[in-house]
Amino acid sequence: MQWQPTPASMSPGLFEALQGLKSVQTFSKGATLFKQGSPVEGIYFLETGEVRIILSTGHGQRQLLELAGPGTLLGLSESMSGENYRLTAEANSLTTAAFVPRDALLNFLREHGTLSLEVVRLLSQQLNGLYAKFRMISAHPGRPRRRDLDQELKGL
Repeated sequence: MQWQPTPASMSPGLFEALQGLKSVQTFSKGATLFKQGSPVEGIYFLETGEVRIILSTGHGQRQLLELAGPGTLLGLSESMSGENYRLTAEANSLTTAAFVPRDALLNFLREHGTLSLEVVRLLSQQLNGLYAKFRMISAHPGRPRRRDLDQELKGL
């Protein structure tokens, strides 16, 4: 299967460079790509399927934050910072993802400094996306019902 990025997510230069570092993994529905609090292993670029992005609260509850589809890059901020994964990613359907190990990514970026700026741009896009989600949440007074939130996330 060909690894196909979405044009807005990654430059062709970075995409081509990562081709030699990736391995394609398949996840059945319900399988975990990574779990909140676990050590970072690398980045996942979703090729097919759908992944639920979940936040576990301190009270043992799980909150759906997003449904991610093809073209989504997961685990980049944790891979760059070295921190544990902040969220859990679970396949919501049969999913394929290109995986790039953290060490391989960091070594590559050390050797190809110009592409590091591309990673900074991607992180900035992710941060701006979070700002937009926070604005959307703060614009809706009261707490949305769980079902309404799930329906709204499917439209993202």
